[in-house]
Amino acid sequence: MAKPGFWDDVAQAAEVLKERSALLAAVEDYHRREKQVEDLEILLDLAVEEEDARALKEVASELTELERTFRDWELQLLMTGEDDDKNAIITIHAGAGGTEAQDWTEMLLRMYLRYAESKGFKTETIDLLEGDEAGVKSVTFTASGPHAYGRFKSEHGIHRLVRISPFDASGRRHTSFAAVQVLPEVDERIEVAINDNDLRIDTFRASGPGGQHVNKTSSAVRITHLPTGIVVTSQSERSQHRNRELAMKVLRARLYDLEKRKREEKKAEIQETQKDIAWGSQIRSYVLQPYRLVKDHRTSHEEGNVDAVLNGDLDPFVEAYLLLPEEKQA
Repeated sequence: MAKPGFWDDVAQAAEVLKERSALLAAVEDYHRREKQVEDLEILLDLAVEEEDARALKEVASELTELERTFRDWELQLLMTGEDDDKNAIITIHAGAGGTEAQDWTEMLLRMYLRYAESKGFKTETIDLLEGDEAGVKSVTFTASGPHAYGRFKSEHGIHRLVRISPFDASGRRHTSFAAVQVLPEVDERIEVAINDNDLRIDTFRASGPGGQHVNKTSSAVRITHLPTGIVVTSQSERSQHRNRELAMKVLRARLYDLEKRKREEKKAEIQETQKDIAWGSQIRSYVLQPYRLVKDHRTSHEEGNVDAVLNGDLDPFVEAYLLLPEEKQA
């Protein structure tokens, strides 16, 4: 920072300061945990010597917390991808199954928001289209924080739910599907060329929550990128300007991802996956009936505590995915 000319490029300087802060926080956290281990060793020796059951219980509790912290560090070490340190943009679309699938989409949204909360990520809804009777037809939100994309990228694909339908009076078992798309938020330092003449921008009245102001004004924004046909919508904010800003953020991310995939010689765009949102194409199954199991079909990792998974306990699946060879993660 003391180098001459450091502050000439304000944006670049801000990025350096951000990186410096993250590194300092990591070092401080390491020293804090190191001190915690030393203190626990002393406390454990005293507890054993004095046969203090209460102190032993306290040591066990703190060791459980440390184990979670160390496991989290191990996961971060696996996140070495080009975009793993970026924020994430997550979109969920209901698939085959009507109201059932829309309810499943809302369940997935809740699961991801809880996972984001457990990691200290900030989330912001960009667009949400409610179901006709219940649930959510589609939703797009951002998760901002260290390695957000690295953690969420394992969720990209089709998710299948098997359960006794709460919407079926006969109590029959139903299968529902939802498609999850995960994109890295494009860093401001990365230039994505967008010609204004290639954009069609439409405004309309927002639907859903937001009060009378939202419904009476044309604050929602839909941007169509004509050369690629990519369409993004934002209607979560009352300000048309803010909705346009959020929609452009998503558009930049999708165009960046498209170009990256071209470089990797992949013909399909990420939002036009070759697999249908239906049977046989799922990456993960969540079975609530006739037995209870969540299984990832790419890694074969299974978890029997379905409730914990649906409440956001996704780290075991994230870890199993990150341990896959890179060519199998696509």
